[in-house]
Amino acid sequence: MAKEIKTIGVLTSGGDAPGMNAAIRAVVRKAITNGVKVKGIKKGYQGLLNEEIIDMNARSVSDTIQRGGTILGTARCMEFVTEAGQQKGADICRKHGIDGLVVIGGDGSYRGAQAMSRHGVNTIGIPGTIDLDIACTDYTIGFDTAVNTAMEAIDKVRDTSSSHERCSIIEVMGRNAGYIALWCAVANGAEDVLLPEKYDYNEQAIINNIIANRKHGKTHHLIINAEGIGHSTSMAKRIEAATGIETRATILGYMQRGGSPTCKDRYYASIMGAYAADILCAGSTNRVVAYRHGEFVDYDIEEALAMQKEIPEYQYEVCRMLAT
Repeated sequence: MAKEIKTIGVLTSGGDAPGMNAAIRAVVRKAITNGVKVKGIKKGYQGLLNEEIIDMNARSVSDTIQRGGTILGTARCMEFVTEAGQQKGADICRKHGIDGLVVIGGDGSYRGAQAMSRHGVNTIGIPGTIDLDIACTDYTIGFDTAVNTAMEAIDKVRDTSSSHERCSIIEVMGRNAGYIALWCAVANGAEDVLLPEKYDYNEQAIINNIIANRKHGKTHHLIINAEGIGHSTSMAKRIEAATGIETRATILGYMQRGGSPTCKDRYYASIMGAYAADILCAGSTNRVVAYRHGEFVDYDIEEALAMQKEIPEYQYEVCRMLAT
C-alpha cells in the first residue's frame, strides 16, 4: 500500500526556464487543495542540502505566473551526484517531514529525483528545460518562450544584415540539442542551419552556398548555429575571409532563458504541476510527467531516461528545402 503523503516539497533544478513559476504555483495550490502541506526548497538540490526550506501556502505563489525564471532559485550541486549527498538529502527531507518531492528540471535533475526515490522519498519529475531534449515528452517547460524570444531577436538582426548586405551567424541555445535552432531556421527563413545532430562540419559547403546565393542576387545570408556546435565568431572570420562578404556573429545567449512566459508555457506548466501533485499525493514515485501525443501522462524515470530523441528527419528536410 502506498504511504500517506502529508507534506510535499518542491524544487527547481538545473537551468531556469520561463514557466517554472507556473508549475510551482500549480504544485502548491493543487497539493493544498488535496489537503497536503507544501514546503519550498530554495536553490535546487544545493538548497536541500543546506536546508533552505520554507513553508508555502496559496499566497506564496500569488502574482508569480507571469514572471520568468524561478521564484525558488536554482543552482548546480556536485555533492548531490554522490551517494553520500543523496542520502543526506533524503535524511533532510525526513527531518523536515517531507514525504514526497516534486523536482522541476531537465534530465540531470531527473537523476537526482531517481536517487531520492531510491532513498525512500516519493519523487515526481516535471520537464523544465528550454532545450526540448527530454525524449519522453513532446513539450518541455520554457521551450516555447525561448524559441519565440530567439525568433524575435533573429528578425531584428536579419533586418540590419539585409541593410548592410552581410552574412549573419546567429548562435542560439540548446546545449547539444538542435531544436531551438531548427525551429528558428524555419521560422526566420534561414539559408543555413547547423545542428549538433546533423552537421558534418563541412564549412566549405556553407561557403559555396553563400557564394552561389550571392550570384543569384541574394544580398544577405542568415546562418542559425546551435550552441552545441558553437565557435560562431571564429566561423564568421573564416567565412568572411573565404567569400569577401562582411560576416558578423551574434550569440543570443542567456536572454533566451528570461522573460515572461508565453501562454503555452504558462498553461502546459500549470497542468503538469497539478498532475505531478495529484499523482504524488496518490502515492506514486520515481515518475516523470510528460506531454505525449496530445495527452498529459507519466513515465517511470528509468524508462524516460532510456529513451532516445532525434531531430525528426522530415522536419529537417523541409527546413533545408525551404532554404533553397
